Amino acid sequence: MATTKEYKDYILDKLSILETIKCRPMMGEYLLYYNDILFGGIYDNRLLIKIVNGNKKYSLESAIPYDGAKLMYHIIDIDNRDLLKEIILETIKELPVKKK
Repeated sequence: MATTKEYKDYILDKLSILETIKCRPMMGEYLLYYNDILFGGIYDNRLLIKIVNGNKKYSLESAIPYDGAKLMYHIIDIDNRDLLKEIILETIKELPVKKK
């Protein structure tokens, strides 16, 4: 099941607390970048982020975005914008900048 446009727009509204979020479509789903750092995506109407040491302290549930992919963390409480921002900023600290 692909992510709906409505859910993508809903997530992007919640992520607007972070000024430089970019969303790129990818085969019916969406990749999410912050300051050109790929940190997660929207898969099957779920907000998923990469697993790094720094975000393990949030005790998030893990999920597989699609068959054959690595586990990611599923952020369920997306209405808490301050926590959402904190989790994403903690996550990107350990991820590489996208090559141009």
